[in-house]
Amino acid sequence: MSDTPEEPKETNSPEPIPPPEPKPALRADGVARLAAPTGAGKQIPAEGSPSYLFLAIVSILTLGLDLGSKQWAERTLDMRPPMIVVEKYVDFILARNKGGAWGLLQTTSELVRRPFFLLVSALAIGFIVTLFSRLQPRQRALKWGLPLVLGGALGNVFDRIHYGWVIDFIDVHVTRGGIEHHWPTFNVADIAICVGVGLMAVDMMVGKKQPKPVKEVAPAEVEAPAAEPAPEPK
Repeated sequence: MSDTPEEPKETNSPEPIPPPEPKPALRADGVARLAAPTGAGKQIPAEGSPSYLFLAIVSILTLGLDLGSKQWAERTLDMRPPMIVVEKYVDFILARNKGGAWGLLQTTSELVRRPFFLLVSALAIGFIVTLFSRLQPRQRALKWGLPLVLGGALGNVFDRIHYGWVIDFIDVHVTRGGIEHHWPTFNVADIAICVGVGLMAVDMMVGKKQPKPVKEVAPAEVEAPAAEPAPEPK
């Protein structure tokens, strides 16, 4: 017997075949879509979404300031001479305005005037809330303007429902050439509405000058060139 170790016999077992690489999925238009890398988020969270709490706080503060000032005017100015605030320019005098701005529909029947103003106010409030829900982070002026307009509109609507008229008490006047010119008497709600509309106008002018923001694309949205079709067998 020989002590030489026997050599291992060669086997003809096939080598393991690696699994095929996954092909990029094709969309309906034939464009390949790359898969998102491991750990990548599937959705990009929306940043700067409008806060309805902010809308409520600013509107309620504006409404409270307006109603409080009107109660003060009724207690202090009713059946009394004008209270001089700024000599020759600003007085406090109680006025009950049944119409709108500049006496709009002042002499119209109550059956027409009140439903008209309530309907216009309801439409304005709905428009403000809808527009606020579409705010973009860069629209800072509009973010403040809309709550001010909403608070002022609610203040005047409360007066029309509770009294049937709007309480005004701020009288601005200027004397020129011996003739005194009066601005229509207004209230805190009117001031809030005017400031809010002014901020809305500023937002419109600034928005036209600013470039549109570039939309961020999630990794799953990256498109790869379409895969070339395999050559037909000859």
